Amino acid sequence: METDSRYSWIRMCVTLAIASVINVGMWAIIMVMPDVQSEFGVTRADASLPYTATMIGFALGNMVIGRFVDRFGVTVALVGAVALFASATVAAALASSIWVMTGLQFLIGLGTAAGFGPLMADISHWFRRFRGIAVAIVASGNYLSGAIWPVVLSPLLASDGWRAVYLALAVISVAVVVPLSLLLRRRIGDAAKAQANADVAARSGGMQVSPRMLQLMLAAAGVGCCVAMSMPQVHIVALCADLGFGPAVGAEMLSLMLLGGVVSRLVSGMLFDRLGGLVTVLIGSALQCLALFLYLPAGGLVSLYVVSLVFGLAQGGIVPGYAVIVREYLPAEEAGQRVGVVMMMTILGMALGGWMSGWIYDVSGGYTLAFWNGIAWNFANLAILGALFWMTRRPAPLTA
Repeated sequence: METDSRYSWIRMCVTLAIASVINVGMWAIIMVMPDVQSEFGVTRADASLPYTATMIGFALGNMVIGRFVDRFGVTVALVGAVALFASATVAAALASSIWVMTGLQFLIGLGTAAGFGPLMADISHWFRRFRGIAVAIVASGNYLSGAIWPVVLSPLLASDGWRAVYLALAVISVAVVVPLSLLLRRRIGDAAKAQANADVAARSGGMQVSPRMLQLMLAAAGVGCCVAMSMPQVHIVALCADLGFGPAVGAEMLSLMLLGGVVSRLVSGMLFDRLGGLVTVLIGSALQCLALFLYLPAGGLVSLYVVSLVFGLAQGGIVPGYAVIVREYLPAEEAGQRVGVVMMMTILGMALGGWMSGWIYDVSGGYTLAFWNGIAWNFANLAILGALFWMTRRPAPLTA
């Protein structure tokens, strides 16, 4: 049996290691945002543009690279992506303006995308009974990257500046990702694909929504949840700097938030296999909305640490849950493309929310209205997920 085998678990560990490194491209710009704003002398909204460009590239990359993985396998996609990532990161370290950096961050995001949706789609083929937890573990690489690297690189940022951080990331990514990606050259067999499609057919029999509409609704829900999610994740470092705690404290809070997200993803992974993807995502979205409300009265150092941890514990399982739903109801041979499309929309939500929060900050002089904006988008996400729950009858999870 190819799925749920010893090789499947080894492959998952290698995939997690790759994801923990290459996903740093998504978080590095958040870490250096205050220094970039200061050096280039721009507004908070303009300083958020490189992040927005990163997420647009990340979004498109999930769709394009996901389709590439379906056709050529994950190893070729990873080697090409890390070459693009490293080259763009070196160029960004030499950028002379915020606009040049913004363009290069798009390419950084494009390369980074190989470490998110495409890896989740690939590992989903190698598990049947434990697919939910496997996808969640691989998705945790994104948060582990954000939790580990800002702390590890903070001394280099303080001593040599953000440009040195970018050069270091280019070297580390190539040194780690290329050799590990060569271990993933094996591809899933036809028998396992046929079994996966039989599972999809059995699950989708009770659906009251077409596959196309299911994907469109998941995409819309992904935008809503991630506009909300982006407010704390993108601006926590800048918020701490504004409050006088300093960017290093903000980096610690981001790491704590993302470590909470890792725990959330692992717990959610177990729930995926017991409750199904849709129910688990609905629970996570409701908890995320509650956590956003908790940020409103929080202004002290201790309270921000606590709420950041609570936020991470609440929302970590939402995004990988969309990938699980796609795999539960849509054809296996289209996994890379379809997971990539939904992941693209979640990331566009992060990009929109990151910029929107910076713009609201510039207009209002603070982040309070930005938090309320996130809460409103979260309610929209809950409405879509609730409608999907009503229209989709969830069958019992697989037991063998």
